[in-house]
Amino acid sequence: MLEPEWGRGMGKAVVVGGGIGGLAAAIGLRRIGWDVTVFERLPGELDDAGSGISLAANGVRALDALGAGAALRAAGCFQRTVSTRSPRGAWLARMDGTELERVAGTPIVGIARYELHRILRELLPGQVVRAEVTGVDGTRVVTTDGDHEADVIVAADGVNSLLRKHFFPAHPGAVYSGSTVVRAITAEPLSSSDFNLTWGRGVEFGHIALTDGHAEWHAVLTAPAGVRYPDPLAEMHRRFGTWHEPIPALLDATRPEDVLHHDVYELVTPLPSYVSGRVAFLGDAAHAMQPNLGQGACQALEDAVVLANSLATNDIDPALTHYDRVRRPRSQAIARAARQAGRMGQQVTNPVVIAARSAAFRVTPPKLFARSLLRHTRWLPPDLAQP
Repeated sequence: MLEPEWGRGMGKAVVVGGGIGGLAAAIGLRRIGWDVTVFERLPGELDDAGSGISLAANGVRALDALGAGAALRAAGCFQRTVSTRSPRGAWLARMDGTELERVAGTPIVGIARYELHRILRELLPGQVVRAEVTGVDGTRVVTTDGDHEADVIVAADGVNSLLRKHFFPAHPGAVYSGSTVVRAITAEPLSSSDFNLTWGRGVEFGHIALTDGHAEWHAVLTAPAGVRYPDPLAEMHRRFGTWHEPIPALLDATRPEDVLHHDVYELVTPLPSYVSGRVAFLGDAAHAMQPNLGQGACQALEDAVVLANSLATNDIDPALTHYDRVRRPRSQAIARAARQAGRMGQQVTNPVVIAARSAAFRVTPPKLFARSLLRHTRWLPPDLAQP
């Protein structure tokens, strides 16, 4: 891939963290002419790279603004159906993904995380350095690769952010959400619907189709923190093997070594600011949220575009103030909504509440359900005009 000609550097940035948000921030900053280096401590793919992701319209628009939208559409799978079911297969809600695309103006796109990482890295030739950040002194970043000066530091180092602990020492940090996630990408292709969620008692099983015919599935379980299973795939067969198709088929098409298991942590206590001096916090480092609305990565991508736009149109200090003012209210409101969605969705264990929820879903008009689904995705990116 040819490197875009984005003009000469206007400033120097160091991005701490090479996940989706960090890579997107680096692309946005390079797009406005900044010199950027990304430091990522993990030696290979990130630990969630073997899973999939479904990007709503706002996330797709953010990638369009970053110049990655065409590659996303080529590698991703458009989600033409969106549905919610009971464990026995009864339909609770069904929506036409094409109609959602018409209303939103942009499709819902499913893609393997490693493919999205690849797309973003290809826009950053030589900018990702495998090194661990061990400290920050003003605008000097100390890494295992040496010390690096920057005009702006982007803290995109995840839910357990080292930089958040350093700059906000009184903040309690991330707390366990009450949910743990087991997930995988199938080792062989199979027929499955585009995007489906199935709600049981205190559990959710979801799956999305990928372009190569494989599928990504995830099981969200209400469980104590730190619970692990000797054989996670066998445990999923035990719990979900009698649920409606294609759930048993998805599990049968999965290799035990491909299964990932992560606890879900979130920032229940909001950060008082997404900026400290010339350090800008982004993605999970700023607003780690539960996955119930599918907005975690989308919000990180929005952060990246707004940060780049702010620095393109303002001096550094006013730009960071603008970034905080724009991003903090929206992302923190969505984090609260995601927490509430979990309480009314996967985390519900009371049979009476489950029955009432199912009945409410069945009588909700599809258009009203679609509006509810789209309310967090009605975001338009600012223009990242190249210098």
